[in-house]
Amino acid sequence: MAMWLCYSGHTVTDKILAIIFPTTAFVAAGFEHCVANMYFIPLGLWIKQFAPPEFWAFDIMSGHQLDAYATLTWSNFVLNNLMPVTLGNIVGGAGFVGFVYWFAYLRGKS
Repeated sequence: MAMWLCYSGHTVTDKILAIIFPTTAFVAAGFEHCVANMYFIPLGLWIKQFAPPEFWAFDIMSGHQLDAYATLTWSNFVLNNLMPVTLGNIVGGAGFVGFVYWFAYLRGKS
């Protein structure tokens, strides 16, 4: 939706302002984006593996328990996050947005 609105802008300012509200609504609704997860979750896995002890000492002081990171694995990422989120993005983007545009503009035309 943000991309479609971005096409309607004539200046860079118009385009930036057009993408703010759909993106904000997407995040506020608690949805996830598979491309964003392909960056942030591997980054978390990398931090889990290579972070220095000072990082973990600070994390314990902030109230997080180290065992909370035990389920952060590649297999959990791919099976329990990436696959469902990707399918949801396909259904939401191609299905819902595409269907709404078809219904609004192309329904009944040959």
